[in-house]
Amino acid sequence: MNWESLDWEVLDRLRETFLAAAKAAGPYWHTITDLECYDCTFGERIGWKWDAVLRELRQRGWSPPPGATVLDWGCGSGIAGRRVVEFFGAANFSAVHVSDYSPLAVDFAQHRARQSFPRLTVGRGAGAGPIGVLVLSHVLNELDETARTELRELATRADTILWVEPGTHAVSRALGAWRAQLGASLAVVAPCTHQAACGILAAGNERHWCHFFAAPPAGIQADSGWVKFGQRAGIDLRSLPYCFLALDRRAFAAPAGFSRIIGEPRHYKGYVKLFNCDVDGVADLTLQQRDAPEIFKALKRADGPQLHRWTHTDGRITPIQSQTRD
Repeated sequence: MNWESLDWEVLDRLRETFLAAAKAAGPYWHTITDLECYDCTFGERIGWKWDAVLRELRQRGWSPPPGATVLDWGCGSGIAGRRVVEFFGAANFSAVHVSDYSPLAVDFAQHRARQSFPRLTVGRGAGAGPIGVLVLSHVLNELDETARTELRELATRADTILWVEPGTHAVSRALGAWRAQLGASLAVVAPCTHQAACGILAAGNERHWCHFFAAPPAGIQADSGWVKFGQRAGIDLRSLPYCFLALDRRAFAAPAGFSRIIGEPRHYKGYVKLFNCDVDGVADLTLQQRDAPEIFKALKRADGPQLHRWTHTDGRITPIQSQTRD
């Protein structure tokens, strides 16, 4: 599939389905063409979010269990599972399994995985055995009670869970509720820098949500195909908001004392405001340029996540002992 062969009417229909308030009554994949068109447009944008998440996990020193089986549950076109295997290398996995309520989606995802990883076993369905890496991507809006029950059962069998969702207020806070539930038996790897309760979900923070922004590949805004897609789909090609959760049954030694910036810093003349998350909760903070000019400059040109170790008093960062991990 390429821009010349793309069926724009299929993309229009899929977009209307994705934006509809009500959950679709059945699978919205009607033909293989639907999945092909989705995979190289909407799916590719989801892939860019996964790229950002996987880079952050590597930055934090995380890697999947050796020889793990990947289960891409609710796989759609299978873009998420493929991104995970590609990033860490097929040699580090033993098998890829794809599962979806649409048999057509499973057929497509299985075929693409076999093309991409000819030496890996590629299966279909969740099976009944252990799961090395449970991959979940953009599924929260489609979970009914039956699916939620199935997902909770799968989580009990998973060594690790990698979960990426749209960066909307409602979805992010729902993902936070899953973090609270699953964090009882799994260590939180990211985005949190701690194992404490989610500060976003504390009373008084109802207007906030945990979200981040991925950068699209260079040159996308100069690509006529992507420009046409963005205009037709009503999508800002520069904006890739997402939320995510990475959990691991293994002990994970996160660097102590670090903070994670939620959303994006807001820059003003001589100072920057940011929403900070650390073990003590979340808070709006201000960093004066004169207090830490190097950190101020780094925040202005930040590309991807930066973890900071700093102290703050009365909403003001006091970075005398600040350290940055990037």
